Amino acid sequence: MSLLILRDISIRLGGRLLLDQASLTVDPGRRIGLVGRNGAGKSTLLRAIAGDIAVDGGEIRLASRARMGRVKQEAPEGEASLVDIVLEGDPERLALLAEADTAPPDRLAEIHERLRTIGADTAPARAATILAGLGFDAAAQARPVNSFSGGWRMRVALATALFSQPDLLLLDEPTNHLDLEATLWLETWLAKFPGAALVVSHDRGLLDRCVDSIAHLDRGKISLTPGGYDEFVRIRTERAAQQAAVAVKITAQKAHMQAYVDRFRYKASKARQAQARLKAIARLPPVEAAVEDHVTTFNFPEPQELAPPILTMDRVSVGYGNNVVLSNLGLRVDMDDRIALLGSNGNGKSTLAKLIAGRLAPMSGTMFRSPKLKVGYFAQHQTDELTEGETPIDHMARALPRALPNQVRGQLARFGLDADRANTRISSLSGGEKARLLLALATRDAPQMLILDEPTNHLDIDAREALVRALSDFSGAVLLITHDPHLVELVADRLWLVADGTVQPYEGDIDEYRTLVSERGRATPKAEVQKRRDERRERADARAAVAPLRKQAKDAEARLARLSRDRAELEKKLANPDLYDPARKSEALAAQAKLASIKRLIGEAEAEWLAAEEALELAQA
Repeated sequence: MSLLILRDISIRLGGRLLLDQASLTVDPGRRIGLVGRNGAGKSTLLRAIAGDIAVDGGEIRLASRARMGRVKQEAPEGEASLVDIVLEGDPERLALLAEADTAPPDRLAEIHERLRTIGADTAPARAATILAGLGFDAAAQARPVNSFSGGWRMRVALATALFSQPDLLLLDEPTNHLDLEATLWLETWLAKFPGAALVVSHDRGLLDRCVDSIAHLDRGKISLTPGGYDEFVRIRTERAAQQAAVAVKITAQKAHMQAYVDRFRYKASKARQAQARLKAIARLPPVEAAVEDHVTTFNFPEPQELAPPILTMDRVSVGYGNNVVLSNLGLRVDMDDRIALLGSNGNGKSTLAKLIAGRLAPMSGTMFRSPKLKVGYFAQHQTDELTEGETPIDHMARALPRALPNQVRGQLARFGLDADRANTRISSLSGGEKARLLLALATRDAPQMLILDEPTNHLDIDAREALVRALSDFSGAVLLITHDPHLVELVADRLWLVADGTVQPYEGDIDEYRTLVSERGRATPKAEVQKRRDERRERADARAAVAPLRKQAKDAEARLARLSRDRAELEKKLANPDLYDPARKSEALAAQAKLASIKRLIGEAEAEWLAAEEALELAQA
């Protein structure tokens, strides 16, 4: 028997049709990831399932007596402790305990039997375990919920939903308020969860490890694909290729028959055949070529190369006022470094980022940074610094006061902010579009180092993949603070653990760290550990190997552009009839000779650029 049935549902929001007779069935125990582009209607669908909004057509049916769990939109408030807040997530237990105080003896036996069935005696321990997994130690669990910030209180709301042991769990971007450690714990918890779950997430690592199907919401319909996100991408790519091949075949048939009709439709002896072919054309299925989604691209400006090291620390301490957060730091950063910071929230990762970015001064010790070092710093809290009534162009023009309008627009375009979105007020931009603006602002000066503090919180999966590609092509240093294990695995070659008031290199990989965080008690096999270390080293070596080729290609491309401008100017000059006045003969001859020289140089630059690109392509194959 199905747990949840969505039958031909339609939902309109703000006059826009988000779901158009869409259907989905969720069986008990199924864990389904709900994916789709920003604005496709994923969160709206969860709200409809939860009963917050009514559908405009169709039917949503939840199995009788099935319990639904979800994270409430509002963060919990009050003076109750975190454990007490979470325990309130099981109303049946609370009702039975309250009834037991006044129940007659015959009913009391039933109550205690039911309490044993639902595991009421282990409830406080379960609540404490879930809270610990989400980053709350024993002391924090006893504190009132009002003593925590909004982000931490949303973790409590998540803990309450997980504790309720629902038959159907609805999760909308559950990792947005979590650090990497809590995200890894949640992945393990979800993988073991016995109930059904419908999870909206842009975290493809979570979607690969924790769900058994992907529901894709696209153009108002829902299609279900078995497996995780990688399998979904494979199947979708194959379907698109097949659809495109069929479209080509139908188009060719139609063109062939139409050519016959056009040639013979007015010839009496062929009129009947022409009419038959017209009917055959009408019977051909409509051409539905695969609709290619717009490919998201990010493009970081190329930084000026600096001699290593670009930054070093020796016995450095840093903190706020007289409060030391990190001490005895001995670190080094080179331009080819890709570093991810590990460690629970509150251990000092953001403090270290601010120190490296130059926003905090060291309290003691020696810190060296290259005099020409420029740092691009991205942090999600910077969205609060954006001016709601202004546009991205306003912000970028202020950040680049000497830039021409086309340069301002060009920097925004590097991160997918086209003309329409560049002229849209900040108040009307989505979270993902604001994140793109922050990336554009952080990299406007072509920095040699990027510090990215939770860069993917509001980016959809395509934008996250675009960020990975851009970071792979970036020739400067990268320092990552992120809850996204997929981003760490693909980008970072070095891991630093921020814990116990200092920072140390972490010699394991993200899977070993997942084991540590999840306390699974089974270490990753040494051979596998060494393999992953070798893979990280190979990625770093590969980037270093192609760096000269990439620089050669870029230099040749820049020289080619400059020579092309010079050629255009000379050709314009030579097109002026006044130049051929006998009195200016020597000037005309000199211009012609210079043009011939520039054409030769252009040919050489083109050859050099092609050779470098071909070598780069072979090196990366």
